[in-house]
This record gives sequence, C-alpha cells and structure tokens, in this order.
Amino acid sequence: MILDKIISELLIYGDAPQSDILVEMGNIFSAFRSENRVDSQLVRDIFKQIRKLLILATDYGFDKNLWQNYLTFLLITDETPFAVTCEKTGAKDGTVNEFAMSDFSAFMKLFHFDFSEIENALQIDCFSKISHYRAIHKKELMYNKNVSEKVQTLSEALAQADTVQEFFRLVTDFYRDFGVGMFGLNKAFRIVESDPYTTQLKPINNMEKIMLSDLVGYENQKKMLVENTRAFVEGRKANNTLLFGDSGTGKSSSIKAIVNEFYPQGLRMIEIYKHQFKNLSEVIARIKNRNYKFIIYMDDLSFEDFEIEYKYLKAVIEGGVETKPDNILIYATSNRRHLIKETWNDRNDMEYTAEIHRSDTVEEKLSLVSRFGCTIYYAKPSYQEYLDIVLKLAEKSGISMEREAIISGARQWELKHNGVSGRTAQQYINHLLGNTP
Repeated sequence: MILDKIISELLIYGDAPQSDILVEMGNIFSAFRSENRVDSQLVRDIFKQIRKLLILATDYGFDKNLWQNYLTFLLITDETPFAVTCEKTGAKDGTVNEFAMSDFSAFMKLFHFDFSEIENALQIDCFSKISHYRAIHKKELMYNKNVSEKVQTLSEALAQADTVQEFFRLVTDFYRDFGVGMFGLNKAFRIVESDPYTTQLKPINNMEKIMLSDLVGYENQKKMLVENTRAFVEGRKANNTLLFGDSGTGKSSSIKAIVNEFYPQGLRMIEIYKHQFKNLSEVIARIKNRNYKFIIYMDDLSFEDFEIEYKYLKAVIEGGVETKPDNILIYATSNRRHLIKETWNDRNDMEYTAEIHRSDTVEEKLSLVSRFGCTIYYAKPSYQEYLDIVLKLAEKSGISMEREAIISGARQWELKHNGVSGRTAQQYINHLLGNTP
C-alpha cells in the first residue's frame, strides 16, 4: 500500500483542520519513492512529524497506538457537513454516505498501515514505538481527560472493526451521541481575538469539576438554577439568569457546577468578558445551528456609568432585529443588583447642564436587568451558617480534627480575612489541608 495514494483518496475528510501531519506524511512517502531521495532529509522530516504526534499525545494524554489515536482525533474534530448532520440526526440514507464509506475505507487502510518498509530502508523504528506507546502517568490537570478518554475508546473500537460498514456505524454513532469538533469534546470555551477582525472560540481545558452537591447551603438558589437549566436543555422555555449578591457566596461556582451537571445532555458554556460584547453577534451566528445548548457566561458583570458595552448586551438578549436562537441563554453573576452604576444625579428629572430628562437615563440603565427573567439572590451567610459550611466542608475533605478545634480556627480565620462567606470557609479548609501532614 502507498500511503500518499491512500491519503489522496480522501474526499470528505481531505482537508481536516488537524490534517497537517497526515499531509506531510503523504509528502514524505512520495519523496521516499523518488529516485533522488535523500535519506537523511527523510529521517529529519519523519522525526518532525513524530514530534508533532508526541505533542498531541501529551496534550490529550494519548496512550498505546498514537497513530490510530491521531487518525481518530481527525475523524471526531473535523466539522464536515456530513459529521454535523449526523450530530443532529444520526446517519440517514443519502448519496453522501457513499462518499463517507469511501473515506472510511481509506481510514481503515491508514489505521493498519505497515510502516516496516520505510523503517527498514531508513534504519529507524519510531513508527513501531508510537504504535506501542507507554505514556508517562500525568496528573489529570495536565491534559484534557474528557477528550482523551473519548478518543482512545473510539480508537480501540475502530481498530477492531472488521468491515467498512462497522467503521461507518462506530463513527456516525459517536457523532450522534457526543457530537463533532470542539463542541462535541469540550464543556467550556472562551473567546480569543487573534486579530481585530477574527474571533475564535478556544476550549477551556480542565474546567473545575465542582458539582452542585459540593456547594454547601443555598438550596433554594440551586433549585431555581436547576429548574431553569433543565427546562432549557429539554427544549422548553427558559429565562436568561442573573445571580447577584455578596461576594464569595458561590455564584460563579453554581454556574460551573450546572454546566458539569448538564454536560451529558448537551449543555456547553462560552465565557465572555464585557470588552468582547461587540463579538457576541458573531459568536451567536457560529453556534445557533449546532445541536447543543449554550450558556453564554458573564462573570462579575457590572458597568460604570461611562461604560457603554451594556448596549451590545441589551441588543443581543432582547430587542435586536434578529431573534436570539432557542439554543442560547445568558447566565451572569454580579455583586450589583442593577449591574450599571447609578448616581443621585440620575434621579434628577431636570438638569439644564446635562441631559434634560434624567429619568430616561435611569430607565435605560434598569432595562438591562429586566432582560434577565430569572434573578437569584445569594446573600452572605449568617455567622452560624458560616460555621455550618466550614464543618460540612471539613467533613467532605476528610479533616479529622475535633469539631471545637475546627470551629475555633474558623472564628479566628474570618476575623483575619474577608469576613463570613462560603469563599472564606473554603479558604480556611484549604489552609487546614495544606497544614495537615
């Protein structure tokens, strides 16, 4: 089999975003058959691609057969029209399936390609080594475990496929069950402006794995958030949500937890900062036709009276010409109830030195909050509630100190730090864990 000929047979997957290694490998094998080949240059070119595979393996914690893991990674990250359609409806009858079958037949050949000829000719063994790779054990935070497990599980199944029909079923079932591309593999994303005219979404790897059960107290608040989010992911009507109140009370943690809870049902999160609100329309246009539910997350949202970015947000949430898609909600946290700073001058209905009707300014500022149909208040805990949070966190963390000693330390801790709050309680527990042998 000739590697570059197999690669040239790819039609649907011939231009995958991560296909540079595959393309270069094809070029290398083409040069290998040339009468004027230079073996030393071929070895350098091969090692360059092997280094890329090793970097990819490190980023995603790949193990065993890195070549097959890479090919699987290509299949599930390339957002082809065929893959996106399968994501929404599963595999359906159509002529495109014939093209897909042809591509999958080529992938089966690539999966089981024999590199021994080029290894023997150039006296190298790197392909053999990456086919039986033993990765160094890494902490979970060092790579994207969620992606790693999905790629390796599918890779092993595809390697065992006996027919192209089975290969087709495995890939299309994956698209239907998990999705395709970065939205299918990751929970959360951030906006990256590579230049003034280009906006990209980048996955947030290793998002905090906090669950709602890890958040002590605020049961009513969590219940409201769960009910609204469940309605959203189940395709029923739901509201944009504002979590407001005192700092350190778990507002941001609640939203991270809700994403973790509903991720299996297709919930994803995009984090955005107020200086990026001008990119909101572009982001929404990109995600509105995908088979996921998206929370656009704005943390610590507030505006000074001279900031006008809130106007972009108002237009997107409600009031713009284009209706906000049903698969998108805005979730925001803030220490301010009304989000936009209001001054006493705003209350003066007549002021000849500035605006004539200041009450209009008040209405404009308050109208942003009114666009959040669900508002949830997170109040600072009472002193006893603070101590209860400390004790429950200590129990969850396996701290074996006496109850009275924990309480005494918690009292001293809050006096020296930021007062009573869930955050202060967690910081105290972190202190205990860091000083426990």
